[in-house]
Amino acid sequence: MLVVMKNVASAEEIEAVVGVIQEMGYDARPIPGGQRTAVGIIGNDGGIDAGRLQGLEGVLEVIPVTHPYKQVSREWQEEDTVVSLANGTSFGGSDIAVIAGPCAVESEPAILDIAHQLKEMGATVLRGGAFKPRTSPYSFQGLGLEGLKFLAKAREQTGLAIVAEALDPEGADLVAEYADIVQIGARNMQNYPLLRRAGRTGKPVLLKRGMSATIEEFLLAAEYVLAEGNPNVILCERGVRSFDTHTRNVLDLAAIPVVQSLSHLPMIADPSHGTGIRSMVTAMGRAAVAAGADGLIVEVHGDPPRALSDGAQSLYPDQFASLMVEIKVIAKA
Repeated sequence: MLVVMKNVASAEEIEAVVGVIQEMGYDARPIPGGQRTAVGIIGNDGGIDAGRLQGLEGVLEVIPVTHPYKQVSREWQEEDTVVSLANGTSFGGSDIAVIAGPCAVESEPAILDIAHQLKEMGATVLRGGAFKPRTSPYSFQGLGLEGLKFLAKAREQTGLAIVAEALDPEGADLVAEYADIVQIGARNMQNYPLLRRAGRTGKPVLLKRGMSATIEEFLLAAEYVLAEGNPNVILCERGVRSFDTHTRNVLDLAAIPVVQSLSHLPMIADPSHGTGIRSMVTAMGRAAVAAGADGLIVEVHGDPPRALSDGAQSLYPDQFASLMVEIKVIAKA
């Protein structure tokens, strides 16, 4: 439930509403807006005496939130959330934010070289897995802490923000020490202890949709992060599993406008995992931006055939440079 305050409501009146909600046994979360403040009610599984709240000074109206996800919904917050990073990158603003880099950090020279190239091409966030969740236990699992240190050095040299994936709650704390964004991968979308811990790090969280997750399940996963007091969540459509085997996954472009109609959180797309095929990544990246995505996350490698993971879906640097030019044109259309 949402208590919407009048635009002339004083700080004392807002505090009084918060106090009454707490007396009723619920948590209250003020949500400042451009014109007025609302107070969200958290922890109510059943009905609430709206009349008691409606009669308080400064209250304009009391609105029920009908979705099972509360803080994520546009009923809770109508204005778009903009997630801003220290290097000036914004997700959810007027510009298209682009995250790029190799699937995995393979060595210090390799990550530094590709980081400098990506910086020149217009990317503002560097991706690179230090801990890799692989389907096969015999596949490359990442460099771990050493990989995070290499990413941090790349940030120091280029000014790119960095995003790295956490695989478990303890790993979330470690990743947060080095990365600007903590990524929760598709396999862990419903790893609730990890979601809670990532929320408590205070760092922005990049949440990828599970390969078989409904949109409601996806948004409820984001709710876990916001419930820990962290509003900075970036949603990512990365493809769902299909009966067809021509592509690795099927990038659900329809999910972009659907999610944006239901939630105020920024939504980006991953055309690399969404297709699994290098020749299709650029086309689906363009399509995602045309569908309204707030940004892209793209795998780029200096020598894809030699990549230790996901080389088949990684763009060559020159292909990425072309994609950057094309999406800027599309975004202005």
